[in-house]
Amino acid sequence: MSLKTRLRDQALKEGFAAIGICRPDAIPDAPGRLQAFLDANYHGQMGWMAERTQWRSDPSALWLEAKSVIMLAEPYTPAHDPMEILSEPTKGAISVYAQNRDYHDLVKKRLKRLGRWLIDQEPGTEIKVFVDTAPVMEKPLGQAAGIGWQGKHTNLLSRDLGNWFFLGAIFTTLDLDPDPAENERCGTCTACLDICPTDAFPAPFELDARRCISYLTIEHKGPVAPELRAKMGNHIYGCDDCLAVCPWNKFAAKARDIRYLARDDLAAPDLAKLATLDDAGFRAKFSGSPIKRIGRDRFIRNVLYAIGNSGTKSLLESAQAHVSDPNETVQDAAHWALERLAGTS
Repeated sequence: MSLKTRLRDQALKEGFAAIGICRPDAIPDAPGRLQAFLDANYHGQMGWMAERTQWRSDPSALWLEAKSVIMLAEPYTPAHDPMEILSEPTKGAISVYAQNRDYHDLVKKRLKRLGRWLIDQEPGTEIKVFVDTAPVMEKPLGQAAGIGWQGKHTNLLSRDLGNWFFLGAIFTTLDLDPDPAENERCGTCTACLDICPTDAFPAPFELDARRCISYLTIEHKGPVAPELRAKMGNHIYGCDDCLAVCPWNKFAAKARDIRYLARDDLAAPDLAKLATLDDAGFRAKFSGSPIKRIGRDRFIRNVLYAIGNSGTKSLLESAQAHVSDPNETVQDAAHWALERLAGTS
């Protein structure tokens, strides 16, 4: 049995649902696509995207000794319909991937175990593992490795997995035979573009992050533009709308790790209870969660926008409690929420 076949078998044992291999130089069009994105200022406040662009757009420059890139997919498919909560205005909608443990930790541990196995098979082999935190363009590499294709919503899609999966990468000095790249298969479907509440897609396969709810609730610092707040609905951390409506999800693979399944208190949390969190309470509640990284102030800002959009006057007291918050952005969000609720019939 070849090393590549054994590697695939071992990847499945580790919990990955798909594996593909490509060369580090397999995405020659990436520099142009990245530069166009940056030139349009679609990255907004994510200044890190404009840094180390040579590494980000050219994986072969990230580690000159690397000869192969092993791309792996791990499903986190929800057990419930993530669109249902959008019709519950007193609840907060949290992106599926953030309703339990931080995927960075879980995926990286699996990558390291698989990497150690590879080194055991081929002593002298060197590896580096990446999960969404280094200047690596995982999605183009995933397409080059045959795992899937970047859909019109710019996320990676798979015929076998839908679009509910995380990506991890193992760069290695091993020279492995690459797999065929995947072709785009969205056809005439525009479901993901049509569902976006904030019109964040200027065109198919293009994303203006400055209008994306995931960006606004997670990456954007300070007050959100007033014209976008009302369109955020009850989204308080991330947004799954464009993922949830994709027809390819009828083939979605089930999450293999129960730590990706929603915690009871995060599947549909009460906005009123979330609004009471102080810094210590926030840290305790979201320990081990990716939500923790945005901090209490930004999270409460999001909760207050959702309260303002709820149309529920019983939440007036929750907003009123923050009009004198030490954080000015939270104060602003509280006043906005009160004004919105005051106009509710």
